Amino acid sequence: MAEHTFAVWAPRPEVVRLDVDATLHPMRREADGWWRATVDVEAGARYGFVLDDDPTVLPDPRSARQPDGVHARSALWSPAAAPVSDWAGRSAAGAVIYELHVGTFTAAGTLDAAIDKLEHLVDLGVDFVELMPVNAFAGTHGWGYDGVLWYAVHEPYGGPDALLRFVDACHGRDLGVLLDAVFNHLGPSGNYLPRFGPYLSSASNPWGEGINIADAESDEVRRYIIDCALRWMREFHIDGLRLDAVHALVDTTAVHILEELSAETDALAAELGRPLSLIAESDRNDPRFITPRADGGYGMTAQWDDDIHHALHTAVSGERQGYYSDFGTLEVLADTLKNGFYHAGTFSSFRKRRHGRPLDTATIPGSRLLAYTSTHDQVGNRAIGDRPTAYLDDGQLAVSAALALLTPFTAMVFMGEEWAAGTPFQFFSSHPEPELAEATRQGRKAEFAEHGWDADEVPDPQDPATFARSKLDWDEPASGRHAALLRLYRDLIALRRTEPDLGDFWLDHMTVDYDEDARWIAWRRGSLTTACNLGAEPVDVPVRGELVYAWGTPRIGETATELDGHSFAVLRQVSPA
Repeated sequence: MAEHTFAVWAPRPEVVRLDVDATLHPMRREADGWWRATVDVEAGARYGFVLDDDPTVLPDPRSARQPDGVHARSALWSPAAAPVSDWAGRSAAGAVIYELHVGTFTAAGTLDAAIDKLEHLVDLGVDFVELMPVNAFAGTHGWGYDGVLWYAVHEPYGGPDALLRFVDACHGRDLGVLLDAVFNHLGPSGNYLPRFGPYLSSASNPWGEGINIADAESDEVRRYIIDCALRWMREFHIDGLRLDAVHALVDTTAVHILEELSAETDALAAELGRPLSLIAESDRNDPRFITPRADGGYGMTAQWDDDIHHALHTAVSGERQGYYSDFGTLEVLADTLKNGFYHAGTFSSFRKRRHGRPLDTATIPGSRLLAYTSTHDQVGNRAIGDRPTAYLDDGQLAVSAALALLTPFTAMVFMGEEWAAGTPFQFFSSHPEPELAEATRQGRKAEFAEHGWDADEVPDPQDPATFARSKLDWDEPASGRHAALLRLYRDLIALRRTEPDLGDFWLDHMTVDYDEDARWIAWRRGSLTTACNLGAEPVDVPVRGELVYAWGTPRIGETATELDGHSFAVLRQVSPA
């Protein structure tokens, strides 16, 4: 037994009592809405809070562990052991990031099982692992974006101790770890926070009610978010966060919560003596997110850039549906590669309004933008969760990889992309409430019907088979096309790391040429030119040089290089003697 002080912010109830292993204890209320009680407890004691006359025991909003799920009592937790690696850290800017979902990365779907696959990532050459959300959510499996207890680690993944083991194992292999954190909404099952205080706002977003970060009594809610973010980096030694859909954080205060979080993250990095990174997911094309605080921005390390994905994907695949409607030409692709954003104060036909703002490429490098051919969204939010592997040939996949990995951006690879995984990544959930499960089914069908997809093709997200078929098949990388594309990804990542010219991330240092009719595009970074043929037939590209790397068999002539259909070549300009 040891003395422990329990605390909870609960300004709404008149009385709050502490339940420890089914024994009730009174709590004292303080002027700021916090309640506290000091009790002798066993290690790992199960506890919760009873509000007013309702006998229901509610979990701790800052619970570190939920052994029996988000509707049950919390458990006291402290780290089992300190990390053993001497990890010095690195910034995510300019790195290669590998996004993975713990539940489908391996057959077992746990953090410990993921450790067994880390050598694959080391051999691939990536710099960071980015985990999709691991916060506690209702049910056994899901994407993780419906979390309701943000401080706890989803127990089926192994809980908090497993996350510590995973981070330490990554650091021991010179891999950084980023964590996807969701602060813009709460899930529909197990969200008891409104019982405690004004956590929700009048603003809403596509996923539910918004979070109160600017209305009355929002100071403690902001603190709840910032403390959670810092805790992942301080207690779990994580190297940074990917912040989900930051455009849904409605903040009308003078100091935006992202600016506040950025300042506190920098302070923590100085305290810990290692870099910490914040990466925003935003669809606003607003440079403010990645502009330094000293220059009036929010000071984020980087942000996802869907314009790069859309320009790349449509140029290679030919798809034009939905939000792809403004993309598809090589002119758009070249413009996006040169300027970072395509929509930069220009009209968006999908949104039916002007969108975005120009990025000052003379002051903000491309390393502050993430380029990718796939993400969990861009695959999982397709009607059947099909990867590009299902509808592109190997040459098109290779050209896509070159566009993402050899351009001056921070690069990201979605799990399995590197070997052209044949398994889909579908939307899956395990809501325990029948009415919520049915609403999720119908909502997915309605969403895809609006975008012109066949709603009857949409897999049932509640069917366990939808989850099972989304797991990677680790027998694939050893043979056939999978092995060939895996070699390609390893080679391109190695090239990115070893060629100094590919370490220059200033967009205004790069030149881009293209021929819309002939279907080729080429960009030059220092002495290296990468030329891609997006067409199916051979084409002459007016560049030449010493061959550094290629997919296909390029034929270098006196004035041009002939590329096979759906191929690329990296050429080094040779200085005259």
